[in-house]
Amino acid sequence: MIIGKRPLRGVALACSLLGAGIAWAQDPPAAPPGPEATLPPVTVTAPPPVASSSEQIIPGRDFELRPQGRPADVLRLVPGLIINQHQGGGKAEQYLIRGFDADHGTDLAIFVDGVPVNLRSHAHGQGYADLHFLIPETVQAVDVLKGPYFPEYGDFDTAGVVKFITRDFVEDNTLEIGGGSFNSQRYLALLSPTRDALKTLVAIEGYRNDGPFEHPNGYLRFNLFVKATTTIAEDMRLSVWGSHYRAEWHGSGEIPARAVRAGLIDRFGSIDPNEGGVTERTNLTLDYQWKVTDAQRLSFNTYVSYYTLSLFNDFTFFLDDPVNGDMINQRDRRFVAGLDAQYEIKSQPFGVPLISTAGLQYRIDTPHVVLANAIQRHQVRRVQEVDIVEQSVSPFVKLDLVPLDKVRFVTGARGDVFTFDVKERVNATGERLTGAATKSRPNVKANLIVGPWAETELFGNFGTGFHSNDARAVIANPKLEALPTATGYEFGFKSRIVPRTELFATYWFLDLGSELVFVGDDGTTEARGRSHREGLEVGAKIRLLDWLTFTGDFTYTAKAEFVDTGFAIPLAPLWTARADLTARLPWGLSSSLEMRYLGDRWADEFRYQTARGYTLFNSTTRYRFRNFEAFLTIENLTNVDWREAQFFFTSRLRGEPARGVDDIHFTPGTPRSFFGGIALHF
Repeated sequence: MIIGKRPLRGVALACSLLGAGIAWAQDPPAAPPGPEATLPPVTVTAPPPVASSSEQIIPGRDFELRPQGRPADVLRLVPGLIINQHQGGGKAEQYLIRGFDADHGTDLAIFVDGVPVNLRSHAHGQGYADLHFLIPETVQAVDVLKGPYFPEYGDFDTAGVVKFITRDFVEDNTLEIGGGSFNSQRYLALLSPTRDALKTLVAIEGYRNDGPFEHPNGYLRFNLFVKATTTIAEDMRLSVWGSHYRAEWHGSGEIPARAVRAGLIDRFGSIDPNEGGVTERTNLTLDYQWKVTDAQRLSFNTYVSYYTLSLFNDFTFFLDDPVNGDMINQRDRRFVAGLDAQYEIKSQPFGVPLISTAGLQYRIDTPHVVLANAIQRHQVRRVQEVDIVEQSVSPFVKLDLVPLDKVRFVTGARGDVFTFDVKERVNATGERLTGAATKSRPNVKANLIVGPWAETELFGNFGTGFHSNDARAVIANPKLEALPTATGYEFGFKSRIVPRTELFATYWFLDLGSELVFVGDDGTTEARGRSHREGLEVGAKIRLLDWLTFTGDFTYTAKAEFVDTGFAIPLAPLWTARADLTARLPWGLSSSLEMRYLGDRWADEFRYQTARGYTLFNSTTRYRFRNFEAFLTIENLTNVDWREAQFFFTSRLRGEPARGVDDIHFTPGTPRSFFGGIALHF
């Protein structure tokens, strides 16, 4: 993917006039260049124009000072996005954003160079998005698009889209080794054998972490990333990359708060220490860009992925099986393949600048999914086993025009046609899971941008989107909506009116139609009613000094409730905030102090139970001298006791009533921890 650029003609003109003035003031005046003298071309560029006040483009420089080895930490720079890990480090994170407990990715679409991370009809939940195959140091930039306003995106784009853009090469080859608390270890190599006509990048990562738990996680991760980029002909660019990822881990799971209060276990203890899993993902992608003429561009992206997961969880302990316990094993094995072709034309009908884009997207998932009961990671009974073939075809059009000075209008439409084909091999859930269905839906988008006036732009956005439901749910409940509508609209501004300061503010609304949720832990489906969410996002980036920058934001979700009942949406984030003070000194020292806040929120629909919030402070310092670099990260500086992931449900411990006990279950947050290391650049 190529990041768009636009010349700043006014800046270039000012530079030319300034240069002329300096030359005129010199004594004696410089002689005019000879006939053979040439001046090197100078190109002044700026980031591409954005279409909403909530859109963020995060350059790689902004996440250099992040904890090492966790790609999801990059997402914490997105205002209002909360990331929770709740099983040993290897499971996909829980994403909280814009009043959504988006679970493992149901309402947040994530891409890496056009490769979708979210997996449809997944064994553990719809849209499961495991980012651990991404090595953070290979990321050049992150583009964040909130809301369903953009024609290029469809499935899972309700709360928003996150696009990771990888580097073509690194300026310096790097060998890095690090370690710290809880037997943390990380080994990294970044190599670019060529950087000219053929740009190459090879990245290798090994990672281990035991966590603070009484039963160590034993989390092991291996990543390999290889990329090659070249210009195969004039105005033609080809990029190919492949990656392989494997991880295994144990987890202490979500423990009941009552067990800790009663002293049955420590907060870092476990009821069932056999949770965890093994997963792999291999990706291969090809991206082709052709500038046909100055006014026409063709892009073509295709990808294929192979993925496996065997996940063990024990949520309810002895509620269903008082003798052997309630451990379940969820297995998923699949291929994912697809393409995204777009053709862009620039024109000026009636003198109005217009960029027209037509595109076609196709995707196929072939998951083989198993749900089984297990004892200490040994399968004892298969509850469900199905083969699924799920496909989608999505044409779209996008129009970007400037009808008046300081007025820009971006609109478009897309259609999505899904086919679901499910064949059951084993099914003890009582629902019919063999059949085929075809579902389709249209979506419309409209974005208005006016300005700038006084270095300020105003934005208004509207769009409809959706997230697909699990294929098993679609077949089991054919009368319920397979592609429920999400209707979003927002307004806001971006401004640089204050010197050395960037400001933004957005007020947003999001309505979700009746949706069907597949409960992967039970192998059943659950229908939920309409929901309404709305809230405010405010942020600022202030360059206090040439070497000192403050970045901060807060979000407030004013409403997150079911429309028909007025009940709360459990675990919806209400208040979030983040602040960061970063110093980059010219003699090689860089340091960052970060504050992260998540407020209390409702854990149940009736607003009886509260999921506790937290405030954390983290710091990272890096020092580079010539080819040598050292770094140190301290997390949870004040060593607070906090809960990372929290859920309210029914479970049963030995000796408790057969009906179980309703309780908060949580994964404890990490205490104060240290991670440091050294790197050699060459």
